[in-house]
This record gives sequence, C-alpha cells and structure tokens, in this order.
Amino acid sequence: MHSRDHLVLERVDRFVGEYLDRAVVADRAPIHVSAWQVPDKGDLPGEPVSVERMRQDAAFAPVEGGHRWGRAWGTTWFTVEGEVPRSWAERDGRIELSLDLGFSQAKPGFQCEGLVRTPEGVVVKGLEPRNHHVPVSNGPGERVSFTVEAAANPDLSGGDDFKSPLAFSPTPLGDPATAGAEPLYRLGRMELRLVDETVERLRREVIVLVGLARELVDSDPRRARILDGLERALYVIDPDAPAEGAAAARGILAPLLAAPAAASAHRITATGHAHIDSAWLWPSRETVRKVTRTYANVLELMDADPDAVFVSSSAQHFEWVRRSDPELFARIKERVAEGRFLPVGNMWVESDVNMPSGESLARQLLAGTRFFEEHFGARSDVGWLPDSFGFPAGLPQLLRGAGLEWFFTQKMCWNDVDTMPHHSFVWEGLDGSRIFTHFPPNNTYSGDMRPTELARSVRNFADHAASTRSLMPFGFGDGGGGPTREMMADARLQADLEGSPTVAFGTPREFFLEAAAEPTDPPVWSGEMYLQFHRGIFTSQMRTKRGNRRNEALLVEAEHWSAAAAVRRGIPYPAVELDELWREVLLLQFHDILPGSAIAWVHREAERSHAETTDRLERIIADAVAALVGEGSQPLALNPSTAPVAAIAAGGAGPAPAPVPVTAENVDGEFRLRSDQIDVRVGPDGTLRSVVDLATGRDLIPAGHRGGLLQLHVDAPSKWDAWELDASYRLATTDVDGGTAELVDGVVRVVHPLPNGTAEQWIDIHPEGGGVRIRTRVDWHERHRLLKLAFPVAVHAQDAAYETQFGHVRRPLHTNTSWDAARYEVCAHRWVHVGEPGTGAAIVNDSMYGHDATRTSDEDGTVTTVRQSLLRAPTFPDPDADQGVHEFTSLFAPAETTTDAARWGAIVGSPLREVTGAAPVAPLVTSSTDGIVVSAVKLAADGSGDLIVRAFEQRGARTGGTLHLDVPSSSLEVCDLVETVGRGRADAARRTDDRTVALDLRAFEVVTLRIALHEPEQS
Repeated sequence: MHSRDHLVLERVDRFVGEYLDRAVVADRAPIHVSAWQVPDKGDLPGEPVSVERMRQDAAFAPVEGGHRWGRAWGTTWFTVEGEVPRSWAERDGRIELSLDLGFSQAKPGFQCEGLVRTPEGVVVKGLEPRNHHVPVSNGPGERVSFTVEAAANPDLSGGDDFKSPLAFSPTPLGDPATAGAEPLYRLGRMELRLVDETVERLRREVIVLVGLARELVDSDPRRARILDGLERALYVIDPDAPAEGAAAARGILAPLLAAPAAASAHRITATGHAHIDSAWLWPSRETVRKVTRTYANVLELMDADPDAVFVSSSAQHFEWVRRSDPELFARIKERVAEGRFLPVGNMWVESDVNMPSGESLARQLLAGTRFFEEHFGARSDVGWLPDSFGFPAGLPQLLRGAGLEWFFTQKMCWNDVDTMPHHSFVWEGLDGSRIFTHFPPNNTYSGDMRPTELARSVRNFADHAASTRSLMPFGFGDGGGGPTREMMADARLQADLEGSPTVAFGTPREFFLEAAAEPTDPPVWSGEMYLQFHRGIFTSQMRTKRGNRRNEALLVEAEHWSAAAAVRRGIPYPAVELDELWREVLLLQFHDILPGSAIAWVHREAERSHAETTDRLERIIADAVAALVGEGSQPLALNPSTAPVAAIAAGGAGPAPAPVPVTAENVDGEFRLRSDQIDVRVGPDGTLRSVVDLATGRDLIPAGHRGGLLQLHVDAPSKWDAWELDASYRLATTDVDGGTAELVDGVVRVVHPLPNGTAEQWIDIHPEGGGVRIRTRVDWHERHRLLKLAFPVAVHAQDAAYETQFGHVRRPLHTNTSWDAARYEVCAHRWVHVGEPGTGAAIVNDSMYGHDATRTSDEDGTVTTVRQSLLRAPTFPDPDADQGVHEFTSLFAPAETTTDAARWGAIVGSPLREVTGAAPVAPLVTSSTDGIVVSAVKLAADGSGDLIVRAFEQRGARTGGTLHLDVPSSSLEVCDLVETVGRGRADAARRTDDRTVALDLRAFEVVTLRIALHEPEQS
C-alpha cells in the first residue's frame, strides 16, 4: 500500500479542530451579564475588594458580548445569571457554564483571570484560558447565578510563553503608574452549555492517539495501525453532524486504546501541580488571588475526579488563603487530611537559594515546617524547588537538617552549555551530606500529559539502566491554574497504552520511595549545581539585594540582643514581631524577587518593605541594647558580628575602641595611606597602585596593574534580559579612566566620569587597620551596561574561595572543561579569597553577589583578578531597572587563609554599634576557636524559653572546640534546623558543665543546640 500518512494526520487535525471541537457543545443558552469596575485608589487601579465591600459599594450595569473591560491591573466584578432551558430535560449531556473573559492564546496565568463565587460568596473555581467552565447543579428550568471577580492582569509574556521576541521588549505595563487606563480585554462567549460527553471523550481519544502516532517512528507497526484506525474512525463521522457517528468511531478506536504497554515500559508518576510565582510579572497582591483561583480549581477537580492529587509548596501561599478566605482554607485542610492535597517543600516560599544567607535558608525551612505542622498536622519529607536558579553546595545539609529525605527540581535542564548527566541520583553537599534527587526528564514542572511529553520523558531519561520511573508534575503553572479535567482524561487514556510509558497518578512521596530504592549503586553528583544560565540575577535590582543583605544581618542581630535581654534582664522577647519580620524578608527572597527578575511594581514594593523592616529592627535592637547596657554615659561599642573586633568579642559590648592610627599624605600626586598593618598607594586617577602587607612585605597589587578599577561592559544578552549575562559581555570592556582624586580629611575622594552619570569613591584604611576600604556611590543612568570593580592580585592562585551558606566553595580559575568555562559569573556572599601558600587577599563586599575571577600571566608573573559586579541595566521586565543612586562598600585586605577572609566578611557585614551605657556586656555565647562560628542565638520558636544556638565549622576541616555560656544552663539537646529534638547528630555536642558545651564538628557541619536555662537573671 502506498504511504499517505501525512494526509491522514492532516485529516485528523482538521476533524479535531473544525468538526469535533464544535460538536462537543450540543446546545447553548444565553445568560445575562452585568459589570462593576472597582474604582481606582490613588495611583493603584481597581485594587481588590472583599465580597462584603463589593456588596456594599457595587453598582452593576448590564453589558453585552464584546464589552471592553479592565484597565491594566484593575478589577471588575461581573454577575452572571440565566436559566437552564427546559428543553434540555429530554437530552443527554452535562450542563455547565462557559465564561470567556476575553482570553487570548497566551498561557494561563499570564493574562486576565477570574474567580467564580456563589451568590452567598462561596468560592466555586477559577477562570483561566483553557479552563473556563463552571459546574452547574441546577436542572432544566432552574435559575443559575454567580459572581465573578475578574483581574485585568496584562500579558507580559509576549503572547506565547516567552517564545516571541516581544517577550523581552521594554514595556510600561509592569508599573500601574505607566500602564495606561485603556481597557485591555473584551468579553468573549458567556453562556450555558449542554456538553455532548460522547463527542468530548472521542475528541480526547483522537488527540491522544494522533499524538502517540507522531512520536512513533515511521516503521513502527503500532503507528501504522493507529493511523489506519483513526482514518476508519473518522470516516464514520459526518462533518455536518459529528455527534451521530461519535459512538461508532469510539468503537473503532477502542481496540487501539486497549492495547497494553510493554512490560519494560518506562513508568511515570503523575502528580497535579501549579507552579505559582509569589511575584514575577505581577505583584504579590495578585499572587494572593492567583493562589486562591488555583486552589479553587483543584478543589473543584477533586470533587469531580477521585483520582486527582495535587502538591503545593509554599507556606506563604497557604497563609494568604487562610487569611483571605477561611472557608476555602477549611476545605483545603479536609483534602490535606485525605492525603490528596499535599503540602511539600517545607519552605516559606520557593526561595532563591544562592543569595540568601545560611540563616535565611534555615528560617525558610523553620517557618514553612512550623506552618505545615500547626495547620495540617504534618511536615513533608520532599524538598521541592522546581524553578530556583541553581543550587548551592550547602543546600543538601540544610534540606536533610530540616528532615527532608528527597529533593526535586527541574531547573538544571536549562543549562546552556552542558547537560546534567543524570535524572535520578544522589546529591552530595559541601559537608558530605547526601540527598536523593530527581529531575523530571520531560523538562518542565508544568506538564499537560500530551503524548509528546511522555515520549520526551522516555527519550531524555538518562538512567534507564538502573531506574524505571520518573515524576511528572502536571498542571498550568508559573501564573497558576493547575491541572485540568482534560489532563486527567489524557493521563488515564495513557495509563497502560502500547507504544507509550505507563502513567499512574500518585504523590511525590510514593514516587521517591520507589525511585530511591531502585538503583543499587546510584550515581553521585558532588558540590554545587551551578545553573549555566541566568547569570545576571546576581546583580539585577541591587536595591532589593542590598535590603535583603542588610535585613538578614539585622534580624539575626535583633534576635541575639533580644535573647540576651530576655535571659539577663527578664525583658519580654519580641517573638511575634520578629517572626513577622522574618516572614516578610523570606517572602522577598522568592526566586524572582531577590534575583531581580520581576516587574518594577514588585521591586518598588520590595524596597519599601525592606526600609520599613530595617526601621522596625533598629527599634527592636535599640530597646534590647538599652536594657543590656543600662543607663550611663560610658562610650561603648557593641559587636554584632561573628568575629572579634578591636578586642570586643563577637556578640559582646566593650569600651569604644580608639581609632587605629593612620597616616595619609599626598606624595608627588600619589596618595599614601599607612597603618601599622598595611601601606597603600593610590594613583592620581583614584586606583590602587600598591597595597603592601607589612607583616610579609608582599605587595598584593601586581606591578603595572591598577586595583579598584571600574570597568564598563556592553550587556545585551540574547534573551532573558534581567536574568542572563552572556559570556560575550567581555568582548566590549572599557576601563573607566579620567578619574580625579584629592585628599580630604585623611580620605582619598575620587570622581569618575561615566557616559551617563558619575561614580564617586572614598578610599581609606578600614578602622580595624588591616584593609583598604572603598566606598562607592554611583549615579547610574546607563542602559544595557554592566559595571564591575576589579582587583588584580599578585598571587598564583589555582582556585578562588567564595563564601556560601555556612562555609565556602572553591572554583577553579582555569577553563579546562566546558563546565569550568561556563562559570564565568558566580555567586559569593560577603567575601572572595584568592591566594598561594603564605599569601592571599580577601575581596569583601557589603551587598553584592555577582563575581568573576580569572588568572592571567604577564612578564612579572601570574595575576589573579577578582571583580565585583556592581550594577546592570536590563530593560525587561523593568525598563528602568537600577536607574538612580547606589552605594556600595568594598574592602581589599591581606588574608592568608579563608578564615581571615571570613573575619573580614563578618566585620564589614555587621559593623560595630556605638552607644552609651553603664557597663560592658559579655557575650551570651562564645566560641573557643575561630574554626567554629556561632551564627545565631535566639529563643526557641515554640515559646518554651529555651535558648537556640546555631554554630558551624567554617574552615572545611574537622574541628573540636567549646562554647561558653555566660548564663547557667540546666540541659542541652541537639536538634535539627527546625528546632526538633532528636533529629540532629547527638554526638556533635555535649554539656560538660552548666556553662560549657564541647563540640566536635565535621568539615562545614552545622549544629543546632536547644539549651534550657535557669530562671532569667535580674539586674
């Protein structure tokens, strides 16, 4: 027989798109629609209002089909009313409403959306593109009535899930102030429908079979039989009356759908999911409604389909629903109790995990776990971060330390150079902790159960030899939406289908229990999982990043002084306010907020929130410190850092230190700054020409090079503007020359001209005396430019050490492999260290994350250059990202070891506080060795009054030491990161007396201690 497969496929496509689509709806009936637009509130268009407020204020007016509604970000309420035709009593079919708010072809979650309620205000379900039906229980002749809260969210996606170049064009729609007032949408068909369920089932069966046929090779007999069956089935259908032949067509297809999968077929566990960004191309206030709409969709689906299960990860999302709609939250709790609606991940939000501090990630897990336990009675054992932009080496220890047994993500499939070699494997962290990890081989967290996705899962899966299964989260995501009845139907049709992998609905836990047990010797990936993409996120929206760094430190400091005041003075510990502030900062660490990849509205709110949080934390600190030091006139300095400063122990308060003697002079146009530790020369252009470590005599600046050099690059990535930094940025490098310097009050002041602004610097010796401090103020008005600050170092370094959570990672400076070359921009927290035996340098910052480090050679030897990324200027999604004034502090100091660098990072990150009081204050907890760092001291989250002390080993070597308590204890227990006793390594710590704890920590190990104290001292 001659092949005409392509004609069969074309005919099938036409029948589905032109005939079957139309025939699914057997009859339609009009409804009456009225609208009320929520009035603008100041600069904000149509802010959401409660049902009660709507009932009080609404003045509904009738509207017709095609009605234009919804200025960008506005809210419009609709009432829909109608009567089910009496004639439908004699006809078979399902009765439902279809409410088209004006949906386009863009993805669900990226355009207008709606929430349907009963007249009594009870949530029914969300309205999304491709899921805008509303179940109707009314019979023929009965009235139907609902309200719809419609959100006119603008489409910033380019119309096609970011495949269009328009997706990356600057747009005013991300800010209500510039979005305009014109209506964005026109109402589509709003009607009652009688659905022919036989045609509906036939349509799904045809879609699945033709999808499978397209995935099979031409020579596969199964493909030929499917095409033959499809052609025969469609020939019994009259294009003008498809319903009449639908049952017969299904009969022809039945044997094809009944053919079972091969015994060796790959097995897919399908779990409902809806990735909902806590803010991205919409503000968090809209995410509250997205979560509500999605959860409503899921509950409606569960009511109709007993197979439906659903996972949701962020405690913040549940909390939003709990506060905004208690009735809906109560229904969610019922499904959670059934084991069908599954909280996973145990984090407050799906955080970025590269830039938050170790304490922040511990608190993400603490806050999320406590919420799940309080409201649902259980915590999850599945870590869940499908969309974060790379995963640091310290994360496995933190996940395991919070009771998580397995980890799921899919983001590593985005690598732009190298492909991760496994989908099911063991991930080994910085300290040696291991966690079983899985990537879905269909490369998405928003599957829709099409045959092409199932086939891709089989084709991509890298571990067939040892593993037989993979996980597929399915449901519309990013902007929410969740799984649909069509996805459920397609999954069932492919549950056991020849030519396809098998599909079974299940939970992530069920999947991991089986998947982790399969390989007898699973592969191991050691160290960070660096995402070879989105490298610009370490620098975009620096105000958001600066606020995060500042408040991370202040939160830990506020807890420390407040705990000390509670223990020593009996002052009430402000637990409720501290928890509230932690949760606000944790929300702003979401993986599109802290990385700087959200719309202008989001970052403006983040900056305002960070400023308010700072003010409140400073008040908490001031109150606690005043109680600690007492009333008096003695000048004191408090040391909130984790390192001793000027003879003041970490966490203590002592006499304010005298300034370190420094000389500053102008010598023949150069400036010389000198302390008893370093000798610095600054050129007339304001760059460092020499930094001599007086202890060794080594000059850390290579001859002929300039330190503290500002450099500009063209930064125009091929796509994903705010996210990406292309390697080609280095092809266009311009040194910022022409600076003029002067000596003012012992400080070198420098003014550098920029093409569209200025950069001022103030260079001096840090008050500690051992490092050069550079304070930079930039009035930034560039577009698509990157500004870096370069520090060449006269050492032959093999690698660079970068601070990460509870430790540091070493990355090679060579580019021997593609994996090495791809790490041309990396994340560091407060410091980077480069060195050779006996000599090294610390490059320290107060608010930056993006860095690069390279090694070159010249006539005088090897030069290792570390550069801090100060500013970028992307134009999407925020066309004015980072415009305006920014301030940074950098420090360049001799540092032989990473411990020296870490000390500088602590000092710069948490500088001394000067106060007046009655007397010095001893630290509440003191470590006997600089190898063990006390990272947090607080009172327990459960309100017991126990003292929680967290410490970690910072050198990367097994270390013993002691912690001294300045107050007597009655008991000590090792706990996990979420303060649960019995889950930590018990032999890491032991109490030797009521004031001493002996520690024995492995390399980079984190230990959390719960210490019961005697009654608070009163003084």
